[in-house]
Amino acid sequence: MKAILQQLDFELERFQAAPESIETLFIGGGTPSTVSAELYAPFFEKIKPFLRNDAEITTEANPNSATPKWLREMHTLGVNRVSFGVQSFHEEKLRLLGRNHNSTQAIEAPFHAKEAGIENISIDLIYGTQIDTKTLLYEDLQQAFNLPINHLSAYSLTIEEGTKFLETPEVSRDDENLAYWFTQKIQTKLPQYEISNFGTYQSRHNLGYWEYKNYMGIGSGAVGFLTNKRFYPANSVEAYIDNPLAIEEELLDTSAIKSEKVLLGLRSKVGVSMDLLDQNEQNRAKDLIEAGKLHVKANRLYNPNYFLSDEIALYLLG
Repeated sequence: MKAILQQLDFELERFQAAPESIETLFIGGGTPSTVSAELYAPFFEKIKPFLRNDAEITTEANPNSATPKWLREMHTLGVNRVSFGVQSFHEEKLRLLGRNHNSTQAIEAPFHAKEAGIENISIDLIYGTQIDTKTLLYEDLQQAFNLPINHLSAYSLTIEEGTKFLETPEVSRDDENLAYWFTQKIQTKLPQYEISNFGTYQSRHNLGYWEYKNYMGIGSGAVGFLTNKRFYPANSVEAYIDNPLAIEEELLDTSAIKSEKVLLGLRSKVGVSMDLLDQNEQNRAKDLIEAGKLHVKANRLYNPNYFLSDEIALYLLG
């Protein structure tokens, strides 16, 4: 936590942060709820003058470690949004995913957050495991809709390098029809605003990434972005503590920035400005508009099917 404070000082200077200029704050990494609230206090004290009065302040949390006391104390520090890594309310599926919580804890956690005074509450659900059926996913959704949430993130289980699932890839099942069905069911209650995100409250922090705004990345494994550079602090916690200012830089060229803006815009409600595209790309965009694959409004392209965002971006950019 002391290393984080040291890097925060450095980044506030690098970004030339003005008082009340920070719009959103996101405490992530999956397990912030394993750190006692009192250890966050110096961080909040340091960053508070730079936060806007209406700043969205989110913390991720695990249902088993986010106690009512921890949630109350984090709310007192300024947290007004919490995202719980629920993944499922189905006991067998939770075991399959290696989660440390049970369905009772997953149900109780959002109520504890509401009782703590936290206004905006989100949960994550996972789909695409070998045991997923329409019945199982429908039951998960019905339970989710009975909770005091106004946001839901739905992620397909993907097998990544360096995870224990690499040894058991059979736990994942890629079913495009089930994915479409599941996201349609979510939208009966919560509008979709990005490929994996749904909510009557739409996270301003999430939107900031898709709108290609600047952001500081504080902590081991965090990533920052300023104008045309990315910043990478050490991935190893030990190395980060040893030197939180050993930060690698990546310079993005105009082509990389354009590609990212197109992809992020197409997979979210942000859309893509036609002015970003050259003449050939605009011609391809018109082909997609005529085919009903893209919509255009006020010189901005919007994608009605986020699942096709990668393919559409590749076609657009040639």
